[in-house]
Amino acid sequence: MRRIHAYPVRLLLLAPCLILLSWLGTPLLAHSATPEEIGLKIATDTSARGDGFGNFTATQAMVLRNKQGQESRRQLRVKVLEVAGDGDKSLMVFDEPRDVKGTALLTHGHKQEADDQWLYLPALKRVKRISSSNKSGSFMGSEFSYEDLSTPEVEKYTYRYLRDEPCGDLTCTVCERFPVDKKASGYSRQVVWQDKDELRTWKVEYYDRKDAHLKTLTIGKYQQYLDQYWRAGEMNMVNHLTGKSTVLTWADYQFRTKIRERDFSKTGLKRAR
Repeated sequence: MRRIHAYPVRLLLLAPCLILLSWLGTPLLAHSATPEEIGLKIATDTSARGDGFGNFTATQAMVLRNKQGQESRRQLRVKVLEVAGDGDKSLMVFDEPRDVKGTALLTHGHKQEADDQWLYLPALKRVKRISSSNKSGSFMGSEFSYEDLSTPEVEKYTYRYLRDEPCGDLTCTVCERFPVDKKASGYSRQVVWQDKDELRTWKVEYYDRKDAHLKTLTIGKYQQYLDQYWRAGEMNMVNHLTGKSTVLTWADYQFRTKIRERDFSKTGLKRAR
């Protein structure tokens, strides 16, 4: 996955310009930057910092909890392939439990148009295309939607910087992002917390099309790979309407492996084991 995210009264008028300068590291600009310009700059810098990883594989444990705290567990494998000039390709394959073993989700990300997604159902031995209207639906009964599993490409959103605030021992920027294609998203907006030093995302609030606070994703246990790329060890998605939650625990990251591009095809999806 790629990473984004009160001043005293007398400083309010200067704050947007000063904040942008802290990101740009340049001399004082001739005009004050707008919150929209600051938000876009943060998103663009985040995307650029994540470029060049090539590919990676990882394992993933998924724990689903209902409102009463009852749990069900699943085990997956993940492959991600970076694509120059377009969105990443990813493949998620379930290994456990037996009733979902072999189920696989293939995503072809895109910079601007809607991502392509296909789900392979081994019991039916067929590949099902996920339509744009279904991407806000639950992925395999979890609190993650199909949309949540796509990389948030910069071009698919507009942005607005809101504020800086403490984020544990860090200082985080808080920005809103709004989908450009409102019909392609199940959300009216997202609010993203990112630390200013490494541009890691720590929290995302998701608002539904009626602008009600639907879900919150908290992210943690980051580790750095190849002396550059930060990857999270844990993601916790809470649904505030149902009281359900899903925790994804990531492990065994391996970068620049011998991944075959044919694995990221609909034909390869049927062969996923």
